[in-house]
Amino acid sequence: MTTADTPVAAGDVQAAPRPGLRERKKRHTRETLLRLALELFTERGYEETTVDDVAAAAEVSQRTFFRYFASKEEAAFHVSRLAEAHFAGAVRRRPPGEAPLDALRGALEESWDTIGEAVEELVPLELHLRFRRVIESTPALLAADLRRAAELEEELARVVAAREGLDPDEDPRPRVAVAVFGAVVRVTERIWSERDEAGLAALRALTVSYLDQVGPALAGTWRQPRTT
Repeated sequence: MTTADTPVAAGDVQAAPRPGLRERKKRHTRETLLRLALELFTERGYEETTVDDVAAAAEVSQRTFFRYFASKEEAAFHVSRLAEAHFAGAVRRRPPGEAPLDALRGALEESWDTIGEAVEELVPLELHLRFRRVIESTPALLAADLRRAAELEEELARVVAAREGLDPDEDPRPRVAVAVFGAVVRVTERIWSERDEAGLAALRALTVSYLDQVGPALAGTWRQPRTT
């Protein structure tokens, strides 16, 4: 047992201190607001739900809501930002020497294996996926999502460029590669959102099938031979 008079042996790992009561209460309030916001956005519609509605559902004041989220849009995309950061981190960790598109795909597959647990710490994964479908059908959310996607693509292009020892402002290939990859992901999310299968497995299978076609689609000809 380690006491104040007993030094910790080299290599020993001490558990992180448990958050205090105040911090736990703040975390609980944030997660409650976030979950209720996504539930209301999904059930009533994003435009039809106000900050006051979310605050009332959580039994807190509007002022309390704004202590945790700067706007309704920030609450709407909080979990998505977590997923994006998770993916960007996975790209940075890919083995050196891996081809750019392979690194992006490997990072996406790694994220699929681990993001569920990260999301579940905030909201149910099923709720997050249902809200992704709301984004696709809500013009204001879709516009914001595309803006955020462009920001993420720029970040990823610079990560890819650094991995390849390139200057993305001089060599267009990192941005082109990331744009192609991002386009495939957006297309599959849109198609997935229009289908009855709403689970992560369905989205993953659809994305994999489309990524498998990227190389042949870009390298080959699409023209069908004429028959006489």
